[in-house]
Amino acid sequence: MLRDRLDEVLRAGEAPGLHGVVALQGGRTLLEHYGTGEDASWADRLGVVEFGPDTLHDLRSVTKSVTGLLYGIALGEGLVPPPGDPLLPHFPEYPDLAADPRRAALTVEHALTMSLGLEWREDPPYDSPANAEIAMELAPDRYRFVLERPIAEPPGVRWAYSGGATALLGRLIADGTGRSLPAYAEEVLLTPLGIDRYHWITGRDGTPSAASGLRLTPRGLARIGELVLAGGVWDGRRIVPQDWLRTMLEPRLETSWDAQYGYQWYIQPVAGHHLVAGMGNGGQRLYVLPDLHLVVAVTAGNYDHPEQWRTPQAVLERVVLPAVTAPA
Repeated sequence: MLRDRLDEVLRAGEAPGLHGVVALQGGRTLLEHYGTGEDASWADRLGVVEFGPDTLHDLRSVTKSVTGLLYGIALGEGLVPPPGDPLLPHFPEYPDLAADPRRAALTVEHALTMSLGLEWREDPPYDSPANAEIAMELAPDRYRFVLERPIAEPPGVRWAYSGGATALLGRLIADGTGRSLPAYAEEVLLTPLGIDRYHWITGRDGTPSAASGLRLTPRGLARIGELVLAGGVWDGRRIVPQDWLRTMLEPRLETSWDAQYGYQWYIQPVAGHHLVAGMGNGGQRLYVLPDLHLVVAVTAGNYDHPEQWRTPQAVLERVVLPAVTAPA
């Protein structure tokens, strides 16, 4: 039934650029689909790719949600500062910034909720230095670049999309654990989940991108969703502290498009169901719907397209949800 629904949506042109879908309910695979289409890894064009179960795909900003999980794991080990801690003392190389009382008010939680109150624009295309995340990647010191942005408003007042906020979290994780972000992720998250195919893109300075650098297969991405659905436990082993999951997925601020934002995760209702999600440029999505025991991972190639959201939305709302909520 789901295959027929998906074929209908694809024929109607309602899910352009779709590269892959894995939908799981209660651990059972409901739908697995791979397409063919043009792809890119950051700015590197890969040409036309025939996707399959083992093909890695950029997650883009779904990486932020994975970084949020890693922060909670590290916090549970006592390796990173709690959300209420002041932020700048953990960047001691910038005493000039810490001397500004307005910047001294920044906390780790402001980074977790993307509410730093600093000027940051990511609406230009991601191949342009006018985009703040790209400018950060080009800067000689990415962390100073983020922390010295002009102050736009007091912190904690408003959600404003910022890959720079997540970059700061990645630095805190690397400093606290004494390992690179990919090495820590492999040890505490990917390997325990049985995910052995991954790549983490680094900037030209060699720093792994905490905001958008992770590449996984759709199956691997769905497995992370299953972990969230299972309350942080996998094969009887606790991977993510339960209190962190609860804290991470608590709505805290409204986004610019009416969803709620927790700690690097989106929260919103869809068709009468509670949904938590990681979302990335081009149509990358990890949807988790706890009341339906449902996980949907979507990869797509509509990078920088103004209506890139339509493809994953069509997969979720036109294909998967009608099938799993239909009367028996």
